Amino acid sequence: MSLHELDINAARAYETLSAPAVIAPLVEAAAHGGDLVTAVTKIVRSLGFESFMYGLTTVFRPGQDSFVYVFTTAPQAWVQLYDQAAYIEIDPRIEVAVGCTLPYVWDQSTERGKSKQIDKFLEDAARYGICSGVSFLLPDSNRASVILCLNSSLEMADKRRRATLVVNFGAMLAFGYYFHELFMRKVVDAGMPSPLEGAPLTARERECLTHAANGLTTEDIAARLGIKPRTAQFHFDSIRTKLAVATRHEAIARAVHQRLIQVCR
Repeated sequence: MSLHELDINAARAYETLSAPAVIAPLVEAAAHGGDLVTAVTKIVRSLGFESFMYGLTTVFRPGQDSFVYVFTTAPQAWVQLYDQAAYIEIDPRIEVAVGCTLPYVWDQSTERGKSKQIDKFLEDAARYGICSGVSFLLPDSNRASVILCLNSSLEMADKRRRATLVVNFGAMLAFGYYFHELFMRKVVDAGMPSPLEGAPLTARERECLTHAANGLTTEDIAARLGIKPRTAQFHFDSIRTKLAVATRHEAIARAVHQRLIQVCR
């Protein structure tokens, strides 16, 4: 979803919060209805990056499928390619971040050569100015999964740049926290639909849904596809979000009705 589409008025309840100087443009935009894209871009650039991605997977009740929200300043063409290619399964920014609470600094030297799939991901990402960066998870009081990725067109992070990034980790985290609290939580709490709603299912999502329709569990599907259960669960969260349904069973029923999948008899 483009940041231009966000209702910034929903965030004004937090305008009186004191905030670190680095996210002043964000607070100013929230307080006075300023342009969110300009504010976020200014902050991202001040931190030494060109674009960012924020991902939120809501968790209303343990074990229940969730909604997925993704907001980014990266080109829309990259967002569509990422979705259709199921890059969530191999994205090293996600893979490392979910296993560690510390910010992860990555570049071409840290990721190249791990697999042909990851090299293809890196090649495609580089075409859209995503060659290196920092990713980290954010804690959420509602048990939601929140990730922030800051992206740079620089292919390598040398010692000097890495030292600068480490110094700025605090500012990056502050930006992530305030972005989450000032805007995204208000969007979700206000009932704003996910930007993924109505988007077409990917080939991988149809595959997962077909397996589920034929009685396989999340763990079964993950094993069959050679992915982790949490990644399979993310696919179902995305499916549920795109189809705007409350449960996996409803998703199967709608997909069958729309002839998106076929069920073995």
